[in-house]
Amino acid sequence: MIKTLISAALAICAASVHMSAVAQDEYPTRPIKIVVPFAPGGSADLVGRLIADELRRELKETVVVENRPGAGGNIAGDYVAKSPADGYTLLLAATGPIVVNPSLYTKMSYNPLKDLAPVALLAREHNLMAINPAVPAKNVKEFIAYAKAHPTSVSFGSPGNGTPAHLGGELFNRMAGTTMTHIPYKGSGPALNDLIAGQITVMIDNMPALLPQVRSGRLRALGVASESRASGAPDIPTISESGLPGFVVTAWKGLMAPAATPQPIIRKLNEAVARSMEKPEIRKRLLDLGAEPGGGTPEEFAALIAKESESWGALVKSTGAHID
Repeated sequence: MIKTLISAALAICAASVHMSAVAQDEYPTRPIKIVVPFAPGGSADLVGRLIADELRRELKETVVVENRPGAGGNIAGDYVAKSPADGYTLLLAATGPIVVNPSLYTKMSYNPLKDLAPVALLAREHNLMAINPAVPAKNVKEFIAYAKAHPTSVSFGSPGNGTPAHLGGELFNRMAGTTMTHIPYKGSGPALNDLIAGQITVMIDNMPALLPQVRSGRLRALGVASESRASGAPDIPTISESGLPGFVVTAWKGLMAPAATPQPIIRKLNEAVARSMEKPEIRKRLLDLGAEPGGGTPEEFAALIAKESESWGALVKSTGAHID
């Protein structure tokens, strides 16, 4: 009797493993959702919708984008981390929610580094410093002088407290000796609208959101917050060149899934992203937006996240910033 029960149990386990493997081989069989942690209109939304279109083609299945802004990206991250680990709910991961927030927030409802699994790096983004054209500054040096001459009226916007744009602005204040006031929004899109309207003075944010507005003449670019100029906009100098040597604030976007997502599904998604990044039209689109195309393995993306967690953690500590 016992042998019979054991045999039956083993048979059920074997069948379960087989069915799981078959399910993963057939993945996806229903719509996939990519959750963007910020409001529509910003770089996260732009990159999220771009990769959603590509995955739709590569995986032959519906891929939708859902914006869940708030708490510096923590709302979206928590939602995805606690979703079923089946590959049907993914996070458009960004620098702020993944590697900044763990050092910035004193309390978080989940751990981005433990509760989410890296899938693929989508893009490395340059951050761009842009101002409303009404501001009489043509470069970073002139802007610093203007900000010092108007210590209470110059403001900088960001997609939210603790985002790289927020910390970048605080770092600029510290390095340049300015006193710009931080105005947080629920995403780059709303902040960008106010910058164009002249409600805020400046933003130091992801290039994909700002560069089209610079090219249209609605904003003026002062510099790129990278060690080197952006491949897609070589005419824009770095902030170091333009008046503040050593100022560097980088960013990236990627895909992540709930931590327990089966490796075959993660590999399938990673391979689909890799094929997308090899397409000339996708590479050109990202370069035109001011981003460098991503790619690579999940392990390489995990290594980047680990390295960035250390560097951003140090920056958060140095600024003394924290959110309860």
